[in-house]
Amino acid sequence: MQDNLIPRTESAYDYPLLIKNLLTAPAVNNPNQTIVYRDLQRFTYAEFKQRVCRLANALTAVGVKAGDTVAVMDWDTHRYLECFYAVPMLGAVLHTVNIRLSPEQILYTIDHAEDDFILVNEEFLPLLEQIKGRIDTVKGYVLLQDDQNQPKTSLPVVGEYETLLSQAADTFAFPDFNENTRATTFYTTGTTGMPKGVYFSHRQLVLHTLAGMAALGSTARQGRLHQEDVYMPITPMFHVHAWGVPYIATALGIKQVYPGKYLPELLLRLIDTEKVTFSHCVPTILHLLMSHPLFKEIDLSNWKVLIGGAALPKTMCRAARDRGIDIYSGYGMSETCPVLTLANVADDDLNDDEELDIRCKTGRPIPLVDLRIVDEQMQDVPADGQSVGEIIVRTPWLTQGYLKDQRNSETLWRGGYLHTGDVANRDANNYIKITDRIKDVIKIGGEWISSLEVEDFLAARPEVAEAAVIGLPDPKWGEKPLALVVKKDSAEISEKELLHYIRGFVDKGLISKQIVLLKIEFVDGIEKTSVGKTDKKLLREKYQQG
Repeated sequence: MQDNLIPRTESAYDYPLLIKNLLTAPAVNNPNQTIVYRDLQRFTYAEFKQRVCRLANALTAVGVKAGDTVAVMDWDTHRYLECFYAVPMLGAVLHTVNIRLSPEQILYTIDHAEDDFILVNEEFLPLLEQIKGRIDTVKGYVLLQDDQNQPKTSLPVVGEYETLLSQAADTFAFPDFNENTRATTFYTTGTTGMPKGVYFSHRQLVLHTLAGMAALGSTARQGRLHQEDVYMPITPMFHVHAWGVPYIATALGIKQVYPGKYLPELLLRLIDTEKVTFSHCVPTILHLLMSHPLFKEIDLSNWKVLIGGAALPKTMCRAARDRGIDIYSGYGMSETCPVLTLANVADDDLNDDEELDIRCKTGRPIPLVDLRIVDEQMQDVPADGQSVGEIIVRTPWLTQGYLKDQRNSETLWRGGYLHTGDVANRDANNYIKITDRIKDVIKIGGEWISSLEVEDFLAARPEVAEAAVIGLPDPKWGEKPLALVVKKDSAEISEKELLHYIRGFVDKGLISKQIVLLKIEFVDGIEKTSVGKTDKKLLREKYQQG
């Protein structure tokens, strides 16, 4: 067979797909565009590049070298964005620590990742003080703070971030190395037991960034991210590279706004004063913003919001659209780097309800995503909008496994596809709709009931602020559904009224008649995971014990 490999010219540059190369265009094309941290910092892309170089020099001076792991514990700041670049560009690994985990879980992730240095916001010093005697690998800590007050700590602090940067040179010759070098590690809490480490290479992050730019930038009229946008994440930077959008925004050279700690009034004022036009968040955070009085006072007609992490309730989508917000869904998970699908509206001839349905779906695969929906034999289910199966995927940017966990890695990748654990259907227009997690599907008498669909029906009631539906063991039926409902302030509605309301959907053929076994319990709040999702594992444990 003829060899069609491209011949290599000895002097040609191979151009590895490294994170450092994502900085080339914005530094050249948008040197005067700004990056903003609250009302505390404002600097240009040209200065940003210098700060990345200063950080690299500062980290090198304190002892960081290629192959080390550098952890970050911070709010959503400009410092975090600088670490997204400087740490992996040195050939080190960036560990984004989930600051919402318990001290024991944080200790586990620090030791499991074998962190060499930790950059820590002064607010998290007390947390580290609790576990410092059991941290085995860390050589030193860099202090992150917004003022110059010297906090008391017994940790071996090697310097304060801004002071170290001010003393460092603003140029750095970042080396070339193998594009398959690990760039980032973080820990997912979506599984049982201790958090599992997922990891991504430079090549994977660059390809995810390019595909994300293509997907977000190629829509004709809705949800588009472009160079004249103003971007503000409302997703923690420790969570899946803040869904990868900071890399996309920086590569595009657009204005970026980082809010620090998430306070509803602060977020809304930044949207208003900085003219933010593109954000992403989970439904829980958007609900907090929508419940704040300022939400109704400011102009939100230019704001695009990508919702992920949990299903977008149709009632929330409608309320956001009523305020002029261009809201829509996306889908991914920690193991997928993360973006797999976007729910952009591609048809101009839809009525309002049809358009809302599209915006609330899981979406269509973005470029380079090979997504299948399969049965237990890994056979594709029909694309009829009804038949359900598990989403399995292949893309160039999926984690290759769980860190130091071969058994679970093999389970994740069984059959040569990454198994998401999400149950979904696909319609004739290739829109995916997740109906549940495999572990959250309620199995009643051999029939599967989608907890997400029942939650959506309940959330549509004006008296309901929030709902979560779980299945509890039952000796006769296998499981029985329990709905936990949070009422809106001063709302009056009874269990009997809600059950009658749900039975109406049975009569319309929209849900199985087995849902008549539903029980409803009114609660003051619903437990969440560290990234704002409903913690159904905890809820099942809690209510199974009565």
